Amino acid sequence: MSSLDLHTLPKFRDGWSYLYVEHCRIDREDKAISVHDAQGRVVVPCASLALLMLGPGVSITHAAVLTLVDCGCLVAWCGEQGVRFYAVGMGETRQAGNLLHQARTWADAASHMRVVMKLYRMRFREAPVGEGLSLAQLRGMEGIRVRESYARASRETGVEWKGRSYKRDSWRSADPVNRALSTANSCLYGICHAGIVSAGFSPAIGFIHTGKMLSFVYDIADLYKTEVTIPTAFREAAGGMQGLEGRVRRACRDAIRESRMLERIVPDVQRALDVPAAGAEVASDASGGFDVDAAAPGGLWDPQGDVDGGVNFGGEDDGDDSGASDAGAPG
Repeated sequence: MSSLDLHTLPKFRDGWSYLYVEHCRIDREDKAISVHDAQGRVVVPCASLALLMLGPGVSITHAAVLTLVDCGCLVAWCGEQGVRFYAVGMGETRQAGNLLHQARTWADAASHMRVVMKLYRMRFREAPVGEGLSLAQLRGMEGIRVRESYARASRETGVEWKGRSYKRDSWRSADPVNRALSTANSCLYGICHAGIVSAGFSPAIGFIHTGKMLSFVYDIADLYKTEVTIPTAFREAAGGMQGLEGRVRRACRDAIRESRMLERIVPDVQRALDVPAAGAEVASDASGGFDVDAAAPGGLWDPQGDVDGGVNFGGEDDGDDSGASDAGAPG
């Protein structure tokens, strides 16, 4: 992959959504990966894949991970049925302009509040709410909307709804619909995480949610729950417990495709953060031209304006280059 390819962010909307695997071995095969399990071997063209979720019992080779990274596919190591994320890789982009914009917006109280209000209003896609409402009012309206979504799904499917309940250490004790919801939401979080990272934003710098490494993922995922995961989870729970989690993952994948969510995630993030539409394709900021050469160091911060990295500031006559920055250079 050339440095020019790294300078331009991948078009996340053009990819497939996600693939969950468990109890298998993954290695590289040409420009793809191959998945080997008890049933045989499947070749996966990972250049079109947005997210690969690795469940329990998976072994993966270094070459396969390198292939996935080169293809811009986010790799997530997760727990049984994909309901916990233990670790994730990084996205394909090397630009920091969008992340810096997100951090500045988060740190300024006024702009932070604007994003919070906008995110709440974006959830009301069917009936946009007017201006002049307080944050407390929007929060209350959102709570009513979610409660009605659960009640409507329960009526339509005949699945009894006793309330949301999920215990991390007692997965099997949850009723079928709660297990279905947890599985569906995990898939949704994974694909939103992949979209956020693909556009160069941070999954940790949340606005409504805070304090978690996936806070911004939760902010964005909440835009789609009543549309995708709630109805999907209830429909699959109505079909009984047999193979429930697997059915939910496949149904979520279909719902994500049918709702064209991959086309919407990055524009929705841009809209929430007031990033120009072209920003996710070519994010310009004080980055010192780092992405023109992927191996070059980034700039150095200075209160008077950023200065070039990779420069020895010890003086022209000083032969020691210990003052030079090696950030971004090979080890």
